Formats: sequence, structure tokens, C-alpha cells
Amino acid sequence: MSRFYHQLAAACSANRPFALALIAGTKGSSPQRAGAKAIFFAGGKITGTLGGGCLEAEVHARALTALKTGQPAEFDLLLDHDFGWDDGLICGGSVHGLILPRAAEAAELWRELAAATEPIRWGVDKEFCIARIAAGDAGEWLYQETVSLPVELWIAGSGHVAQAVAPLALQLDFAVTIFDDRPELANPEFFPPATKLQVGGWHELLIFRPPPGAFGLIVTRGHQHDALALSEWIHFPFAFLGLIGSRRKARILREQFLRQQLATAEQFDRVACPVGLDIAAVGPHEIAVSILAQLIQKRAECFGATRK
Repeated sequence: MSRFYHQLAAACSANRPFALALIAGTKGSSPQRAGAKAIFFAGGKITGTLGGGCLEAEVHARALTALKTGQPAEFDLLLDHDFGWDDGLICGGSVHGLILPRAAEAAELWRELAAATEPIRWGVDKEFCIARIAAGDAGEWLYQETVSLPVELWIAGSGHVAQAVAPLALQLDFAVTIFDDRPELANPEFFPPATKLQVGGWHELLIFRPPPGAFGLIVTRGHQHDALALSEWIHFPFAFLGLIGSRRKARILREQFLRQQLATAEQFDRVACPVGLDIAAVGPHEIAVSILAQLIQKRAECFGATRK
């Protein structure tokens, strides 16, 4: 699954009529946060989501009307008992949003956002025009956001867990790089095309330094290789560093690292081991879900809960 802006750019290239709808603000409980978006095509197809249920159905109907008239609109919906009972949507909050039937006119901006190599700020002004927002611009905007780059996720190891984590991480807006000394596993046969692969001896692989804000995950083929990768990565400024294993493994490694002066207690205590939320996961794919849940949680803590 590509990032939403890739899908917007593709919709423009396909020359299919569509309206872009987005949630500009919320109050109280709602099925989606501000920044949620959906593309409503004239034929009925929807890409993205505003939260589903009666909320999305109502905006869908209004988007199709906007496509016929060409007129953009704002909407305010109260998600109460009267509005959402039939669909089970009685969150009690309210949402404010925009419907933009001429979003295709901003095709160049969507392509720029899809290929961004640095954060970009854009917005919708009071005339419903979509534009990039220059630094220091104090104008009035109906909606604005900063599009962040995917968080880099470096994975040491290319076995079953890495193979389950990588495709899910890519769908969830992480940029994945795999490190391993086994070309028979660290190759495109086992990983999605967007995955970067670094193959070589560990003495070569472990000298690479991560970019600022990167996450690290160590899931190699065994305790010794895990310890080797950790002995180097523990000194790098990862925003998050996780190690697969058990509490017993964490305790043994901690004692070993402190005894051999491979790391300080403070450095080791920043390592999440066992990595992943405790959901009683069994098997690589369930373990991958538990790991990604923790990565999403940590990404929100580090960079903010709303990523575009």
C-alpha cells in the first residue's frame, strides 16, 4: 500500500473525476483524527477513509454532489445517537471537514508530496485553493498540515520475523532497510520491492550509522548475532531500539554488557527487550503485529500522534 499522496498523484494521472475529502478538526470522540482523508471517485470507489460507517457514507454522498456541481464545501457532523445509531456510530463527538472536488488541479503538489525528501507544509485557504505553505506564512487557512517523511526502520536480520515485519512496516509508513550476512535470505525474493537490502559481513554492516530519528530492530538468527548487532547499535542515536527475546535474555545480556563494559546501564535500559507489545503473540506474523504496534506507539511519542 503506497502512501496516500502516491494514491492522490495516481488519481490525477488516471484522469478520473474525484473529490478529496478530509477531516480538518474534531471535538470529543470521533472515529478518525484531524488529517484523515479519502478520495471519492465519481464511479463510487473510495480510497482512504474518514472512519467508515454513516460518517463516511454522508460525506461520500456530499462528495458526489460536489463533483457534479464543482463546488467545494465544508461539513460539520455531530456523531450522536440520532445521526449514528443505525450504523453503531455514536461516538458523541463532532467532526469538521472539507470536500474538494477540484483537488486534481493541485496534481503537481500531490506529486511533489509523494516524492518528498524533506517535510513539506501545505493547506487549503479560505477560497478552497490548495497550495504549498511557505515558511513564515501567517495567512488564514481552512486546513493545514506538515507532511513528514517515513521513519527509517533498520532491521538486523532477514529471517522469518524480519520477513513478516518488513511488508507490514512499509504499509504503515516506515522506510525499511534489512541488514544481514546471508544473501540467500536478504534478497528480493523474500521482501517487498520498496525494501532496501544491505548484505555483507557483519563487521561491514554494523559501521553504518542511522539517520536522525531512525528506529532499530534486532531479530537475527541467534543470541550471538543479536549480541553482536546490539554491541554496535546500542551506541547509535536510534530514537527506538528493540531486541527480540525474553526477559531472561534481556537480564543475561544486560549483565554481560555491563561486565564487559560494552554499554552503560543507561544505554542498555533504553533497549526494548523483549520487543513488542504483550499480546501473547505466537508465530512470526503475530510477533510482527506486536512489534509494529509498539513501533507505532513509539513513533507517536517521538514525532506526534498524527502523521500524514
